[in-house]
Amino acid sequence: MTEHPTESTPAAAPPVRWHWLPRRGEVAAEAQARDWLAGQLQVPAEQLQLRRDTWRRPRIEAPFERHDVNWSHSGQGLLVALAEGGGRVGVDLEWERPRPRALELAKRYFTALEHAWLAAMADPLAREQAFLRLWCAKEAVLKAHGRGLAFGLDRLAFVDGPAGLRLVECDPALGHPDAWTLQALQPAPGYLGALAWRPDGP
Repeated sequence: MTEHPTESTPAAAPPVRWHWLPRRGEVAAEAQARDWLAGQLQVPAEQLQLRRDTWRRPRIEAPFERHDVNWSHSGQGLLVALAEGGGRVGVDLEWERPRPRALELAKRYFTALEHAWLAAMADPLAREQAFLRLWCAKEAVLKAHGRGLAFGLDRLAFVDGPAGLRLVECDPALGHPDAWTLQALQPAPGYLGALAWRPDGP
């Protein structure tokens, strides 16, 4: 199967590259991600050392410790991201499928205003897609931070606007909302994703 070309954030955005890969069922997602990362860094895959921190977040070891990596897989797809020169990157990928419990899940896990935004949508299909976009955005930020879903989806809030979702409020542990760059992704038919990046804090 032909791989999609490497994509990047827009020219004015941070130095982050991302790539969509069809999942190879016989290969672990981490091994497949390592192969792509090694190609980007121009080293043999066996020389690229990845480790997991206390929260199971992947880290890249010397001599690439100023790079940050993240990946996500869903359905038959894998999304991998590489940030250069410091900072944190997170990605989330979700396979589009019916989510009839979207509003129920939003009430339980999202902020009250986010739930109200979704509840106001008359079209169930539009609501499910908006829910999925919001879920991807939240998880991408939380994966970049390092704690993932365990940190709490209600500890960061987004609003929708002409440019898409924007982080407007978050727990102080995540830094200032304006420090985050968010990019909504549609890496392949039937998939939605998000990439979140922030520079290193003080």
